Amino acid sequence: MLQRHCLNQKELARRWGISHRTLERWRYNGQGPAFLKLGGRVLYRLADIEAFEQSQLQRALKISEAVARVGHSPRRLTADPARAARAC
Repeated sequence: MLQRHCLNQKELARRWGISHRTLERWRYNGQGPAFLKLGGRVLYRLADIEAFEQSQLQRALKISEAVARVGHSPRRLTADPARAARAC
């Protein structure tokens, strides 16, 4: 069996459980994984998909490490000051 090395936009959207429109928006904004545009078709190489997934995992781990150091989530750092005062 021939192994595929690329996914199209709909296949990647299915893999991640997101809309193909999200991938279109990411491409427009310069976000998301690297892609190829060949003959009007957008393709994502598996190596680029996996590298992007790894970068997102590392980012999530860095956030959880920061939470462990600080003792609370980043969301609380940007909370409404009046609400924070009431919580104390």
